[in-house]
Amino acid sequence: MENKIYVAKLGKSVGLNGEIKIFLDSDFPEQFKKGAIFITNKGNSLTVNSFNESRGTINFDEINNIDDAKKLTNQQLFTTQENTKENCKLNKDQFFWFDLIDCMVFENGENLGSIVEIHRYPLGDYFEIKTEKSLVEKDLPKTFLLPYEKNYIKSVDIKSKKIEAKDARAILENS
Repeated sequence: MENKIYVAKLGKSVGLNGEIKIFLDSDFPEQFKKGAIFITNKGNSLTVNSFNESRGTINFDEINNIDDAKKLTNQQLFTTQENTKENCKLNKDQFFWFDLIDCMVFENGENLGSIVEIHRYPLGDYFEIKTEKSLVEKDLPKTFLLPYEKNYIKSVDIKSKKIEAKDARAILENS
């Protein structure tokens, strides 16, 4: 599957009818609607039959007994970027993480580097930025973390893959 996105991990089976504990790693529980298709890390295609967010359980059309459910324990669920864009609605000033990857981070017209990864920590989300080569040659760190919050991110332009930041240079210099 091209452009696959990790969205959840399956836990142990619950009951006798193939229900499985699910641990979401997504901000969009609504994508787990009846009929949605996910692929496991073992290459199995699974179609959602029912999802109970409050109980943290899911049931798939292909799984209807405890023995089949047990085989899925600890498997990961993936979806595609296309399905994500179709099934997950963003609010103003929200972006999919996969759209932010590879964006260049600028401050006052200077390219500081590009986003290679986004990390979720208890205190918030952080961009991992690969520092622009010319700055690394000036003995600045090869990578640095920038908080993904309004105090540091002035604007995001997904189409041109540019992010305008504030105080990012100071964070880079002190990393």
